[in-house]
Amino acid sequence: MLPLAPWQFGSILPWLDLFGIAVFAITGALAAAGRGQTFVTAAFFALITGVGGGSVRDLLIGAPVFWVHDPLVAAICLAVAVLVWTTPRGWWQGAHAPTSALDWLDGVGLAAYAVFGAAKALAFGIPPVPAALMGVVTACVGGIIRDVLAGEPSILMRPELYVTAAALAAGLHVALVELGISPTVAAGVAASCGFALRAAAIRWRLGLPAYGAK
Repeated sequence: MLPLAPWQFGSILPWLDLFGIAVFAITGALAAAGRGQTFVTAAFFALITGVGGGSVRDLLIGAPVFWVHDPLVAAICLAVAVLVWTTPRGWWQGAHAPTSALDWLDGVGLAAYAVFGAAKALAFGIPPVPAALMGVVTACVGGIIRDVLAGEPSILMRPELYVTAAALAAGLHVALVELGISPTVAAGVAASCGFALRAAAIRWRLGLPAYGAK
């Protein structure tokens, strides 16, 4: 099946896709730059974080891997790597929270990318529940790869809400579309709700109870 044209996803969805790619690429470049790595490493982290989840999604739903056929995606990832590399470190780090920029940008990308991943799966004829799961895969896999490469504990192994926020965004988008809401409205509402949950988790350290917790 050929890649769908942008307008087939609804007007806001292609922008959510590019926005999610860009912010995930920034988090990848920041992860490398924060560890004193070279620009080549930062660029690789930006690319693999930006396209990792979407690549896995496309392979699972039988779609052409999106960034291989799109001249903009790799260029965006490399451009944000240059941006991170050439700007002062203080632009990306809060005075009292060195990883705050990374966390907040990751939260924005998480919600946006979860919605787009679910929308693309629906557009390729995937049933609602698997489509929502493809949104979670799209949103989370790039960050997981980034954490593994950076030697950080994966977000999956931390109690705070992360995958849950992606699941809310993706699931809500699918549910709203199935109820007949336009994809544009559904995308905006779902992405906002997903980010709100992730933001609350960052701000108040919210998390699900661990197995065996009393």
